Amino acid sequence: MQRPSFTLVLSGLFLAYILHSLWTIASLFLPPTCHETSKDCIQSHLSTKPKLQFLLYLSNSANIQSQSELKFLGRWKDLDLTEAKEEQYAVTIPGLAQQRAGTLHLHAFVSPMPPPGRRYQDMISSPVAVYARAPLIESHVPQTEAFNLLGGDEQSAPRSSQPPGSDGRPVPHLRSHVPLLVLAEEAGLPRKDMPADIAAMVAQRLSPEGRYLPLLRVDQLSTRVKHLTRITAAPGEQMNVTVRLEPARLGKMRLWMQFELGMTSMQQLGFSAKDLDEVKGIFTETNMVLLLVTMFVSAVHLLFDFLAFKNDIEFWRRRSSFAGLSTKAVLWRAFSQVVVFLYLLDEETSYLVIVPMGIGTVIEIWKVFKAFHISIRWGLVPRLSFGARTSDELRTAAFDSQSMTYLSYLLYPLCAAGAVYSLLYTPHKSWYSWCIQSVVNGVYAFGFLFMLPQLFVNYKLKSVAHLPWRALMYKAFNTFIDDLFAFIITMPTAHRVACFRDDLVFLVYLYQRWLYPVDKSRLDAAASFAESSEVSPPPAETQAQQKKQQ
Repeated sequence: MQRPSFTLVLSGLFLAYILHSLWTIASLFLPPTCHETSKDCIQSHLSTKPKLQFLLYLSNSANIQSQSELKFLGRWKDLDLTEAKEEQYAVTIPGLAQQRAGTLHLHAFVSPMPPPGRRYQDMISSPVAVYARAPLIESHVPQTEAFNLLGGDEQSAPRSSQPPGSDGRPVPHLRSHVPLLVLAEEAGLPRKDMPADIAAMVAQRLSPEGRYLPLLRVDQLSTRVKHLTRITAAPGEQMNVTVRLEPARLGKMRLWMQFELGMTSMQQLGFSAKDLDEVKGIFTETNMVLLLVTMFVSAVHLLFDFLAFKNDIEFWRRRSSFAGLSTKAVLWRAFSQVVVFLYLLDEETSYLVIVPMGIGTVIEIWKVFKAFHISIRWGLVPRLSFGARTSDELRTAAFDSQSMTYLSYLLYPLCAAGAVYSLLYTPHKSWYSWCIQSVVNGVYAFGFLFMLPQLFVNYKLKSVAHLPWRALMYKAFNTFIDDLFAFIITMPTAHRVACFRDDLVFLVYLYQRWLYPVDKSRLDAAASFAESSEVSPPPAETQAQQKKQQ
């Protein structure tokens, strides 16, 4: 009986862990229940159908010492906790010193409606009132503004007239959207066997009658960077702030708290605010079913990335002859990977995209050294030495050069025209940004042309046995997964379109595999080809030896 491979065992354990994680998340929506008449059951305050109101106040202090510190902002009467509601308010901008200190805060209360003879303001001190606070001013580094490099445009302002913060220093921003969640749960909860996260939510918020209150909290996952508006109004002027109150079931509240704990851990591990904001977008801008599917697909994508890197490195490490492989395509992939990597860094793309791209760039550069038989001679001044090629490699290189000659007639004029058009009509952050974007547009728009030399070599040789099919299959699966992520993770439009471009090229590879079938009596075409290249002499030498023997 053949033992399972290490890859199979690792893949099985990884998928089992992911399925267990998905089940753990799904179990958050299955809280323990109890009978309403049981003494060990904590009933909800909302089960009594109270009439509620929603009060909003502003203050310059995070901690309220007295009601005199609060400035009234708005009131929602007869609050309905069955549907979400939002409203826009005009907020007065404080002085510059208070802006830098971030001393403007929003205070929200869900309290009972006042009985006859009492003011609604007095109800915020009710024992059944719940409270949440959100800062409205936050210092943030603004995005670098683009301008026309040749001038003659409204955006081509000189550097000296750029607003403060363009030099990378944080400036005050107003949080224009404040999302709030309120626990709209009416089911009873058991006192015994209550999960710790549920107990932490309800145990400290009980009414005098022993009922748990509707928890009110700021939705940190829906608090995005795009909701930060740079303060351009003078002190004393007003800017708009939208407050949204959304009722949530206990399962969603628990899930959101777990995600927020995960965000805190990621921040402690060194993830930037931009990376955390991208993850927030995945959680909040998709429905729950798509979210679970996305989490599973993300894990599979990570697994396929690992397997693709592993098989690709193993394939290239074992090869000594690269007959049948387009070295021009290998060189182009390395160049394009470097350019795309620099472009993603210049666009400040999420590290969820940059890190895999960086690893792939290092691997592609290593492939160039292998394909061209380049070695480094270390000394006082390191030198590069190039090894000799076999006759089969030279034959492949001839087909490779022929295909590149045809492609150059189309590629170079289009790339030059695109660079000139971008310089004339598209704003850029700097000349470096224009150079990188012009080159990367050529990579994205015509990159599939540089995949054609390998297709041409396959056509001339009438074979695909020399290709690393295992690595190609894993990369193809990841390409289809990238099609899904292209609509979820924020990335440049050109990079998004490139995901669909790779699908077309892979379909052509599949057609060639069907057209030029591999001998299935071999266990692994790529591996056997590599082994024969390492052990057997080149065909020309073999024929010469046979003639001598005769």
